[in-house]
Amino acid sequence: MRAIWTGAIGFGLVNIPIKIFSAVQNSELDLDMLDKKDKANIKFQRVNANTGKEVAWENIVKGYKIDDQYVVLDDNDFEKASPEQSKIIEIAEFVDEKEIDSIYYETPYYLQPEKSGVRAYALLREALEKTGMVGLGSYVLRNRESLVIIKPIGDVLVLNKIRFHDEIRETEELNIPDVKVKPAEVKMAVHLIEQLTTDFDISKYKDTYTEKLLSLIKAKSKGKKTTASAMKVVHSRSRDLMAQLKESLENSKRKAS
Repeated sequence: MRAIWTGAIGFGLVNIPIKIFSAVQNSELDLDMLDKKDKANIKFQRVNANTGKEVAWENIVKGYKIDDQYVVLDDNDFEKASPEQSKIIEIAEFVDEKEIDSIYYETPYYLQPEKSGVRAYALLREALEKTGMVGLGSYVLRNRESLVIIKPIGDVLVLNKIRFHDEIRETEELNIPDVKVKPAEVKMAVHLIEQLTTDFDISKYKDTYTEKLLSLIKAKSKGKKTTASAMKVVHSRSRDLMAQLKESLENSKRKAS
């Protein structure tokens, strides 16, 4: 793996030099875009809007428009804006992870200690394990400030980017009808949830769509005719909510037996 950020964790007066590695990888197939006529690859070019000519990467700069004029920025400018956040993930406070709603979670990363920070890394990891807390802080990556939590998973400290509160859209624009649900219906739904409740095991779930798509691609490459599999979704014939719940409970009992 290649590190995407090198810096340190600020934990009080303790400084922990670390490297950040992506903790995830894509599972979908890498599909190319082709011209329908001759199957040639489609290429995207960075074109000058005035001349229509392609611009090489080394000649591209970033700018921000103010009063119809662009202010051009270089790498030093981005770092000067907040040099400490470009190099240090400062843990501002510790919180109970259960208090963070899942809507805020974004992307996970692994943290690896540099040689000089091994003991301090282990200290933070074990202290977080003992207290059950997570560290909350922020840092700058790719010219963008990110709010993060740091938590232990086994022997590794994991950094999880979380969204700022103002990045979450308000719900007022949604049309959610005010519907009264009968107590008996709630009781029945709770009973169904209890019947279907198990211990969480993410390893049971696989990206089966990618696997099936790859099988279809291989079949087409051999000139085989492909057909869509039959839909197996079965809904209750009854429009009555209680009847649907009772039928769901009976189905779950049959599956369990």
